[in-house]
Amino acid sequence: MRKTSYFLIVMILFLALGGLSFAQDKVVLTLEKSIELALTQNPYHLATEERVDAAEQQVRAAAAGFLPSLNSTGMATLDEKLFELEFPSFIPGRPPEKVKVDFTRDYQFALNLSIPLYTGGRLTAGYRSAKYNLKSTQESVRQSEHITVFNTKAAFYGCLLAREFVGVAEQAVKDAEDLHKNVKSQYEVGLASQFDLLRSEVRVVNFKPQLIQARNNFEVMKLNLKTLLGMDIAIPIELKGNLSYEPIEPDPEKSLGIALQNRPEILQLEYQKRIAEEMWKMARAERLPTLAISGSFNFWADRLAITGDTWQDYYTVNLVLSLPIFNGFGPAARQAQAKSAVREIELTLKGLKDGVKFEVSQAILKIEEARESLLSQEKNVEQAEESLRIANLNYTEGMITVLDVSATQTALIQARVNYSQAVYDLFVAVADFERSLGVKKSEIDPDILMKQKQVASYGGVK
Repeated sequence: MRKTSYFLIVMILFLALGGLSFAQDKVVLTLEKSIELALTQNPYHLATEERVDAAEQQVRAAAAGFLPSLNSTGMATLDEKLFELEFPSFIPGRPPEKVKVDFTRDYQFALNLSIPLYTGGRLTAGYRSAKYNLKSTQESVRQSEHITVFNTKAAFYGCLLAREFVGVAEQAVKDAEDLHKNVKSQYEVGLASQFDLLRSEVRVVNFKPQLIQARNNFEVMKLNLKTLLGMDIAIPIELKGNLSYEPIEPDPEKSLGIALQNRPEILQLEYQKRIAEEMWKMARAERLPTLAISGSFNFWADRLAITGDTWQDYYTVNLVLSLPIFNGFGPAARQAQAKSAVREIELTLKGLKDGVKFEVSQAILKIEEARESLLSQEKNVEQAEESLRIANLNYTEGMITVLDVSATQTALIQARVNYSQAVYDLFVAVADFERSLGVKKSEIDPDILMKQKQVASYGGVK
């Protein structure tokens, strides 16, 4: 009994310690680490990559059409009706004699070989169509990669913005508490009214729910980021980084040229157009003759045995020419359908290029707008902080009321919020510009495409 109790205690301690050792460690996420996880764990992006394997198998299947085909068949006769042949009797006056003759063999095996010589271009068009489909699929994966990277950057920057809002809310509570302490000290010496004291206390209470909401929003943004990265939402994360970036001045003309040459959507449509052209060739090939070599090697026997002269064999080699005469106007309809598909893709491609030009131009304008907004908001925060400092001194001297100080604090809070939002808008604008080019950031030549300016680092609102 004691041994059993001792064993149970040991097992409980082991499981408890094991639970501690298997506790999930906090994952530190940088922007680069987040992008790496998104590209390797995001289920939607991984599902897109699976299409490449299917497209590669289609190419192999199309290439197999050029190769000879060899098939074997086996047949065992289960039941049959014999032929009856009638022979005249050699004895005058007697009726003809009927004899049953077995022209079949109960067991037959055959090897059939077929080698295509000419198919009117059908096999070549099919292979090219499969190759273009593979390239189009690869471009769709590249498009998914750009979208995933952009979404990851937006989510990561959104987490940093939410963290900044938490800091703004915490600072707002602190400023309200400092004001309340100041009013309280003034009230105790008879320099402030009870009304001012109550208003300052209510202001502190009103700011605390906003702080709670900001913290909750920060947690929601982290959940969104973990979902995008394909992580378990129960895993704790820590964000490492701040809102810092190197200002850029994109060259509109060169940016448009790079986008038109590299956007995956444009390349996909170009490959789809080539596929439609190959489909037209395949439809045309249905009207052309085909030429092939076929061969057959057969074994047959009346009984299943391995030894002896039971089995007999024979073979045939044929040159097969097939000439279509009438097939219901199907190929002509399919050719017209392929031509319509080509024209449709050409028009769609023109509209897509116009759309890409618009996206790139819009992204450049957003960068300029966000940069100018950030510069103005940065100066606005500095002025609001100085205004609050002066307001606190003036209130202590009795030159202004508590309402004036509260209004100054509210203006500073709004300035800090606007500043953080402007920083976020600038980062998202730059990320959207990089996505609109259709190339990775590492593939962009800064000396050709962008004019680097002084490095600006925004580590949060003071």
